[in-house]
Amino acid sequence: MSVGIVSYGAYIPRYRIKIEEIAKVWGDNANSIIDGLMVYEKSVPDMDEDTITIAVEAARNAINRAGINPEKIGAVYTGSESHPYAVKPSSTVVAEAIGATPNLTAADFEFACKAGTAAIQTCMGLVGADMIELGMAIGSDVSQGAPGDALEYTAAAGGVAYIIGKKNTVADIESTYSFTTDTPDFWRREGMPYPEHGGRFTGEPGYFKHVTSAALGLMERIGTKPQDYDYAIFHQPNGKFPTRVAKMLGFTNEQIKPGLVVSRLGNTYSGSCMMGLAATLDIAKPGDRIFVTAFGSGAGSDAFSMTVTDKIDEVRNGAPSVEQLLANPIYINYATYAKHKGKIKL
Repeated sequence: MSVGIVSYGAYIPRYRIKIEEIAKVWGDNANSIIDGLMVYEKSVPDMDEDTITIAVEAARNAINRAGINPEKIGAVYTGSESHPYAVKPSSTVVAEAIGATPNLTAADFEFACKAGTAAIQTCMGLVGADMIELGMAIGSDVSQGAPGDALEYTAAAGGVAYIIGKKNTVADIESTYSFTTDTPDFWRREGMPYPEHGGRFTGEPGYFKHVTSAALGLMERIGTKPQDYDYAIFHQPNGKFPTRVAKMLGFTNEQIKPGLVVSRLGNTYSGSCMMGLAATLDIAKPGDRIFVTAFGSGAGSDAFSMTVTDKIDEVRNGAPSVEQLLANPIYINYATYAKHKGKIKL
């Protein structure tokens, strides 16, 4: 019996800031930034929202979507690069909040933007080895960007939770493949409030090398090609990178369009690729094949091939879709945004 996704749930804060509002403060050309990033607005956490609260909401939506008994969850792993505590796990709070049994394993994952997909792979191993019945993998972030830095235009907030198991799957995971190197394209030292990055260096040796290597490695391993898939999702630091890498690999704009939510959401870091997959599952039909490749700076990529099952139609409407979570935003100005993000230091 194969391992797959039993349920999924997402959460996106309602607050948004438009890119031109940020550009106006720093005297930048909003049109050139939008053209360069293909991002128009991004989500902003509320004053009382952080990685843990976002992870809890996503986890609850995943449980509710398929009517999962949380006491059957034997592992909770939360991937993030903005855990609120340097020493104190986020995952224990999530497990307690969703009513999981204490008889479980829990840990926090960190690998830049692919920590959530690394958690999925770990859950796949535990479930496949019959050590647990269900595992929960979460990608959640309230990502940071220094005032005036290029990251500030895309660093957003959101989270996605996936429940991995063997029975009643909505999508069977056929295979996964990872490609990892020591590429220092993005980093944040302990105590630093904002990350630093290598500018254009983050593109070719970081994102494109790792995404293409993982994607091609997986397709070679299982003998597939882009035309075999109905949908494809790639990590979304902006709109241009996933669009370009899809073309490089031979995927079409039609295949990536349903999952390309970054233009209205921004980069949710550990939740980015997982959010695109959730948006795709929201509309996918039984039998559809989905190709997914995440990327995390530092650097590595996780690729997955999966097939949607008949179960998707039974659970699809059990929790809010990504499209519903993106609807009815509350737009704020830069001053309110800076207050929400704690950029004003007293």
